[in-house]
Amino acid sequence: MNLFTELRSLVIAELGAMAEAGTLPAGLDTSAVAVEPPRDPAHGDMATNAAMVLAKPAGMQPRAIAEALAARLAADPRVASAEVAGPGFLNLRLQPVVWQGLVKTVLQTGADYGRSTIGGGAKVNVEFVSANPTGPMHVGHVRGAVVGDALSNLLAFAGWQVTREYYINDGGAQVDVLARSAYERYREANGLEPEIREGLYPGDYLIPVGEALKAKYGASLIDQPESVWLADVREFATEMMMAMIREDLAALGVTMDVFSSEKALYGTGQIEAAIDTLRGMGLIYEGVLEPPKGKTLEDWEPRQQTLFRSTAHGDDVDRPVKKSDGSWTYFAPDIAYHFNKVQRGFDQLIDIFGADHGGYVKRMKAAVSALSGGRVPLDIKLIQLVKLFKNGEPFKMSKRAGTFVTLRDVVEMVGADVTRFVMLTRKNDMALDFDFDKVLEQSKDNPVFYVQYANARINSVLRKAREAGVAVDDATLAVADMTQLVHPAEIALTAKLAEWPRLVEIAAKGNEPHRVAFYLYELASDLHGLWNRGNDEPALRFIQDDVAVTQAKIALARAAGVVICAGLAILGVTPVEEMR
Repeated sequence: MNLFTELRSLVIAELGAMAEAGTLPAGLDTSAVAVEPPRDPAHGDMATNAAMVLAKPAGMQPRAIAEALAARLAADPRVASAEVAGPGFLNLRLQPVVWQGLVKTVLQTGADYGRSTIGGGAKVNVEFVSANPTGPMHVGHVRGAVVGDALSNLLAFAGWQVTREYYINDGGAQVDVLARSAYERYREANGLEPEIREGLYPGDYLIPVGEALKAKYGASLIDQPESVWLADVREFATEMMMAMIREDLAALGVTMDVFSSEKALYGTGQIEAAIDTLRGMGLIYEGVLEPPKGKTLEDWEPRQQTLFRSTAHGDDVDRPVKKSDGSWTYFAPDIAYHFNKVQRGFDQLIDIFGADHGGYVKRMKAAVSALSGGRVPLDIKLIQLVKLFKNGEPFKMSKRAGTFVTLRDVVEMVGADVTRFVMLTRKNDMALDFDFDKVLEQSKDNPVFYVQYANARINSVLRKAREAGVAVDDATLAVADMTQLVHPAEIALTAKLAEWPRLVEIAAKGNEPHRVAFYLYELASDLHGLWNRGNDEPALRFIQDDVAVTQAKIALARAAGVVICAGLAILGVTPVEEMR
């Protein structure tokens, strides 16, 4: 049940009736007509822009349209009043019975309240994390992992078929560096002094890899040339790193559906097939690029390269896919990998990259546009940096990793639930401050605590009611006498619950899971506000002397709890039933 959709349907129907009556011209496009919460709740429960968007095509004054529409809407039994504001906005107030019925609906629908079908069963691939398999995941990966996982949950809740995918970057020079670093730890395991020279990975996390190599190879690789051991050690170390990364993800509550390997693209013809497909479209050519911005002709050596005509699909410049020495650029296997996704039949692709990949956005979108014939949209979300603080000071170091704070460090210090929620308290393209002290603080300024406390309060009311012998199971509450819910504070909380289905669809359409966290904070604020008013106004307390009144008021609280738990499930956060 989406009240905003219902009221929009009413508005559209009345506009159609006005056209039939000759009040409006026939055939007007009503796709831009919206019914939304008003900016100021004092103006009403809902507002529509119908008169404003139809005035110009209708050749009429917006206020004239609004007044005629208001008269029709006011006749609907759900509408208490319809008032024209300003140049032609129309504010609606709904009858209390609408809000009272919504509480019943939430309790009857349960965790599926707000679930949508707007995805239409379309197949979407969400690629996220995709960290190099060279060490443990760091705090930057945490944010990308949480955003990707919560977005996947959100899209599934809104009707998409979601595949979570991790692209293993195991085809570049960094895995050779990993192998050399692991080999030094292997030497160390054999009683020799490791040579962790500049450019190698210094973290202690490679000590177990060296010990495992010793267990497998003994001392047989000692003093052997790199050509003998590099390939085997690289594969062995990569597999151990990926096992560690899977464990890191599990600690955060993230499970991938698919792990795809960059290395698997080489020597299989997949890169060649993708480039040949583009060549068949006339999008691959031999040429020389202009000097990059900031480079003078004296600093620039023009070279003949194999180029992708990405400007034909919205990019700023064409992009090289093969170097002058005949080897592939980093971009070429990425093209092949995305071509593979298109061939797997996905209707939509989402990539979640670190902010340092901003230069990849246009070229990658151009490649997918070309390879899918414009059929498959690609949305790329860039994850900005996370700044860590503890005791008021920047927190930067992890001994185990050597140079950075790991995912495990964060989860072990504050827990997976707190970590996940906090990572969604800012939009993905905004920098985020993560203060280890503040995220554990029990105050309104800590959104994690504030939302969890709201759910705990609701559960405490349910426990107290049961102890008093009042039946408060969902089935009983759903048939309670909701006409008892008439106070403006109670109606305001119900109105916030009505926004949940609309919020889900807006967040899913925009691929913006942070909206769920924002909404939950606002809902918790309304719940706490109602609770606190009960301290001064006994009639607002959830438990009353009259059982019927108590059940109605607890039904409202329980409905809020249903939505809070549904929202936390999308964020991947476990609800707290009792604060300790």
